[in-house]
Amino acid sequence: MSGSRLRAVALAGPAGAGKTSLAEALLFVAGAIPRQGSVQAGSSIGDSSPEARERGSSTELNLMQFEWMGDGFCLIDIPGSPGFAADGAAALRLADLAIVVADPDPARAPLIEPALRMLEQAGIPHALFVNKIDQARGSIEELLAALAPMSKAALVARQIPIREGERVVGFVDLAHERAYLYGQGKASTLVALPPEQAGEEAAARFHMLEQLADHDDALLEQLLSDEQPRLDTIFADLARETASGLIVPVLFGSAASGFGLRRLLKMLRHDTPHEAQTAARLGLDGECAQVFKISHAAAVGRLALARLFGGPLADGAELIDTDGQPMRAGGLFTLQGGSTAKAASAAPGSITGIAKVDTVRAGDTLGTAGKPVKADLHGEKPVANCAIAIAAKDHKDEVRLSAALNRLTEEDPGLGWDQDAMSHEALLHGMNEEHLAVAINRLKRRYGVALSVQRPSIAYRESIRKPVTQRGRHRKQSGGHGQYGDVVLEVRPLERGEGIMFEERITGGAVPKQWIPAVEKGMMDALAKGPLGFPVVDVAAALIDGSFHSVDSSELAFRTAGRIAMADALAAASPYLLEPVAHVTITTPGSATSRITSAIASRRGQMLRLGTLEGWSNWEVIEALLPEAGLHGLEAEIRSMSQGMAHYISRFDHLAEVAPKVAGTIVQAARQTA
Repeated sequence: MSGSRLRAVALAGPAGAGKTSLAEALLFVAGAIPRQGSVQAGSSIGDSSPEARERGSSTELNLMQFEWMGDGFCLIDIPGSPGFAADGAAALRLADLAIVVADPDPARAPLIEPALRMLEQAGIPHALFVNKIDQARGSIEELLAALAPMSKAALVARQIPIREGERVVGFVDLAHERAYLYGQGKASTLVALPPEQAGEEAAARFHMLEQLADHDDALLEQLLSDEQPRLDTIFADLARETASGLIVPVLFGSAASGFGLRRLLKMLRHDTPHEAQTAARLGLDGECAQVFKISHAAAVGRLALARLFGGPLADGAELIDTDGQPMRAGGLFTLQGGSTAKAASAAPGSITGIAKVDTVRAGDTLGTAGKPVKADLHGEKPVANCAIAIAAKDHKDEVRLSAALNRLTEEDPGLGWDQDAMSHEALLHGMNEEHLAVAINRLKRRYGVALSVQRPSIAYRESIRKPVTQRGRHRKQSGGHGQYGDVVLEVRPLERGEGIMFEERITGGAVPKQWIPAVEKGMMDALAKGPLGFPVVDVAAALIDGSFHSVDSSELAFRTAGRIAMADALAAASPYLLEPVAHVTITTPGSATSRITSAIASRRGQMLRLGTLEGWSNWEVIEALLPEAGLHGLEAEIRSMSQGMAHYISRFDHLAEVAPKVAGTIVQAARQTA
């Protein structure tokens, strides 16, 4: 990219607001593409993967670039769906400015609050673009009033709409005091300010200046003295206060119709903070490449996607990791949606793909000027709530499946995989069911591995209610040496979480000491699968008596006798079923709280606490205890109740007894599948 200055601009906001459509429109207006594609038609530069095309929405991070009036822009299109947002979170932090794309309907205003709060917390300067303005039915004033409680910084309207009846046909630029009428797919036309809007424009402009004066004493004095501030003062304040996060400028338009895009581009050109300010915010001191994602592209292989700060990077140049280890940039690539192109060099501020740096991971900082740059931008791995058990249908593909899972989880920080210690299932963890469904499709499409997929096994356990004393005898005579082992176990329940205990209280040598470890092994064999069909927990056993045969006794015989004694004791000690219970924290708009609490009750959940989410407008936090079996489908259900906004995190809390009727159903189902 040859622009004199490069800006990285992120597009954030909820799914369906039109972020990818806005990116497509900006590329077209800037002349980077010959025609404007459509997300719905599957012809856009972004959302080029088969999974995104199928869903008609972003399932991964999109990166695009263009030039406008001699300056370069890198667009970072962040997926809006909660299941896929983790893929763009690291890239978002590297942006100079974020544009939050919003729907014009005041009823959908709460959808953007999570994006606004996240940007505030991260200290990322941001502006608001109200998309689909040609479909607006309410007023911009109503929308801004609905949004105001959702932002710590003041929302500063830089435009007011011009209407013909209910339809928005243009806008008034409040800084310039100029009126424009939209043109379908072309630049807006400068017109005289409609006389009937003169009063509205004057009031809106004065309000904008008052908001700027909250952070500029000189401007405040001018307003109090009825002095007209200079235009360069207004624009300087807009740029400075936006970069400092003191205000959130608001513009509007329509990506589909091409309305307001050139005005947005001018604002980005003048008000986007310099990449040096972004480096300072991130704590990057020196020339470096900050890696934010690993990509495995079919044509070019593994790429470390990075933004350059402080200096350029040439193909083949030396890179230094934070430990001082050198490596070579084995090829540089520009990215335009799903396409890559070889590049000889990359300019400061640009986003580039670096090949053949196989030890580099997302979050790594690579020095580009011969010395390491100390920084830690790895961030916390997001909590993956959902899991699915996967296996290769053909055992010969298991190695290929492991390699594919490693690549997939390296690309997407919202994914992870491991092997369950108890069930031995390979579990793929993701943010929600939709996220996992896309990941499974990618596995099949990219790597051609035939998979079997099922819900993970739930770690049911069982324990006992009462103490029993039980003899176990194993006697077998089949020619030659026989087998003989005889033990008496005293078995009792323990408190929850105490585990398994074994002791021996043998007197008089009833069981020789060399066979006692075998008795304990036999006990553990029986505990692996109790009378209900599940592992047994919280039980103590004491070996108190027994007998042996001087010839026929052996380790195997006493292990078998120990297993028989324990198995019979468990069956006689009133066994009962235990299930894992999760502590669930749900964050939701208050409008959905009652529906979500009802859903928790229907899943055998127990409410613990209901409170407000501090600093948010009408959002609430629900804490509950929920059986792990009740987590399946919970994410999708609460999202459907909350316009897609509610989400939860869960962690194992304890094991709890299952009600007899429910336990009977679980045990019967387990026996049928055994």
